[in-house]
Amino acid sequence: MGVRIVGTGLSVPETIQTAEELSPLVRRSPEWIASRTGVLERRIASEPSFVYGARAARQALGDGGPPDLVINASLTPYQLIPDTSVFLMRELGFEGIPSFSVHATCLSFLVSLAHSVAPLIQTGAYRRILVVSAEISSISRDFEHPESAVLLGDGAGAAVFEPAETGGLIGFSMRTIPSGAELAELPGSGTRFPPEDPETPAGSTKFRMNGPRIYRMATGHLRAVVDEVLGPLGLTPEDVDVCVPHQASGPAIAAMRAANVAKGNIIDLIPQYGNCIAAGIPMALHEAIASGRAKRGDKVLFVGTGAGLHTAAALWEL
Repeated sequence: MGVRIVGTGLSVPETIQTAEELSPLVRRSPEWIASRTGVLERRIASEPSFVYGARAARQALGDGGPPDLVINASLTPYQLIPDTSVFLMRELGFEGIPSFSVHATCLSFLVSLAHSVAPLIQTGAYRRILVVSAEISSISRDFEHPESAVLLGDGAGAAVFEPAETGGLIGFSMRTIPSGAELAELPGSGTRFPPEDPETPAGSTKFRMNGPRIYRMATGHLRAVVDEVLGPLGLTPEDVDVCVPHQASGPAIAAMRAANVAKGNIIDLIPQYGNCIAAGIPMALHEAIASGRAKRGDKVLFVGTGAGLHTAAALWEL
């Protein structure tokens, strides 16, 4: 049994924050922001993440009726308990449909495809699965750390999956390198640094990362997971019709090209949306399909890195 993407959706906040507007907050020039990250503007949320997620979900669902499973594949929770899928369900007006969350940092959507969507549909457990990634990262920006603060933006993407005769997941590979755990982190709000503990250091709920070290550590592993997916199939990056990467940064996408991770038709939303964490992949997928750059029967390579450090790649036939 195959698995087909039958609908996608994208929703972003109305408020746009340009590099010029962000510049005084991080004490860097707009030119510095653009050259270091490729981000010219990003969206800033004024509503909860599940509101944007529900808007993207409605677009993806179209007139096809409700799903029989809802997966929230996101990093930023609305609150710790209950999980955000419950609030997404309520916003959509669903009752009684099962839901849960998948949290694999920036790769949450990609991991949900390989470890939830494909096997659950192929075994017949569900026939119409809605996956939503909705992220609000702007509230965790640390303006004392411009490298990460200028990257992050808010947005949501969604996709609906159903069984089909052909199509779906062809290959998947993932690596976790825990020696990179401290390279990208938001350490507060858990049991390590409880919110109301007087010993919790200031700024623990702000995101920080070491971009150059992540780049050096991830590049080789990223190419390796792509080879592990394509190699057994006798394929190379040149055989891929469309590449939908995690929207990490402009330089990161350029590095994928330089390392021969992906060639040709790479979807890049960095200039207008920035890094929307896990939402970046489904947002880029929606753009690829809506613009006609990805069409039925194409081989789509999903690829990216996430805090952890995680690297993953998946080949999907539309």
